[in-house]
Amino acid sequence: MNDKSKSLTADVLTAALPYIQRYQGQTIVIKYGGNAMLDDQLKSSFARDIVLMSLVGIKPIVVHGGGPQIEEQLDKLGKKSVFVQGMRVTDNDTMSSVEMVLGGSVNKEIVQRLNVQGGRAVGLTGKDASLIQSEKLILDVGTDSAVDLGHVGKVIAINDQILRLLSKSSYIPVIAPIGFDNSGNSYNINADVVAGKIAEVLGAEKLIYLTNTPGLLDSSNNLLTGLNASQVKELINTGVVHSGMLPKINSALEAVAGGVKRAHIIDGRVNHAVLLELFTDDGVGTLIE
Repeated sequence: MNDKSKSLTADVLTAALPYIQRYQGQTIVIKYGGNAMLDDQLKSSFARDIVLMSLVGIKPIVVHGGGPQIEEQLDKLGKKSVFVQGMRVTDNDTMSSVEMVLGGSVNKEIVQRLNVQGGRAVGLTGKDASLIQSEKLILDVGTDSAVDLGHVGKVIAINDQILRLLSKSSYIPVIAPIGFDNSGNSYNINADVVAGKIAEVLGAEKLIYLTNTPGLLDSSNNLLTGLNASQVKELINTGVVHSGMLPKINSALEAVAGGVKRAHIIDGRVNHAVLLELFTDDGVGTLIE
């Protein structure tokens, strides 16, 4: 490395210092999904980002999806997926696959990657320590109509005690969005919704969603940022925000209304997207506050 490169590296590190000081001791909830979970290089950069956050005193909590992996498993079983407003209709067989994939292979791979990088990650589903208490979700589709999505749930309560205990001990919780009810039924819950609820309950400093887009785009595909709740709701009403983005945006709005200081929708296809959002002036996506 020549002197110019060394100087540039030092500049980058010192520029991050004010942000490290600002977020030290704060909880940041990251919803991990999209291409960042599929590309090997992006998987590694994400793991390094999260471990670095933990080592400098930030308290990251990871909530992950796994749609493509679930889809692959269902294809093997000859089952076709059906979605309503971005949510997967989940019958008994599909729920079994969801638990196997999200609570098993996907969760454990994320935990392993974090630990290989020197982190102290712990994998959880909503069933562990009664983390995510839920009930069946009946989706209102307007005009007095409703859709039964099967084993799709909504969050009733979060056991924040276990998350606070783990974070206080410098462990990194990695959460699969599987809930349960008082009768022992399992539920597939949208990971965006779970991340938002956890951020709200913990009073997180930030809620970050990794996506397959640069952020929230307007009708001309221009990146929007620095949005307030009224502006976001207008984008929903005019149809600019739709389908799979709706659960993400709605949960971000609820989290901010519930006390989370800022929500970010960032491009998970960018290497080290989380660190760029946290430790640089410009960030890499859409800010909602």
